[in-house]
Amino acid sequence: MNISAIEIEIPLAQSVTVTEDTLHVDLSDGRTISVPLAWYPRLLHATPDERQAWRFIAKGRGIHWESIDEDISIEGLLAGRTSGESQTSFKRWLSSRPSRLSTRSTPTRSKRRARY
Repeated sequence: MNISAIEIEIPLAQSVTVTEDTLHVDLSDGRTISVPLAWYPRLLHATPDERQAWRFIAKGRGIHWESIDEDISIEGLLAGRTSGESQTSFKRWLSSRPSRLSTRSTPTRSKRRARY
């Protein structure tokens, strides 16, 4: 019995949009795939500027975010694979990031009370 191998061609990414809670990728075959950012904790915890600072890798076979060291393959998105990062690795990465909260000192009053 001969079994012929079926070659599946993975489409390339053409554009990427990252919202507060979703990653949207437009593919070369006309599909758009959307997945929750919760699948990729580094993206979920990234700042809006970091989320927008992506680039294609391998001619559109993947997406890379330099500042958060995240790579996502189109094949993985299509297969429904979430981040494979261990909790230990993610927690170490998260603890190394600067706090997103403002480090302002106590508020100052902009006006002095008038004396009468």
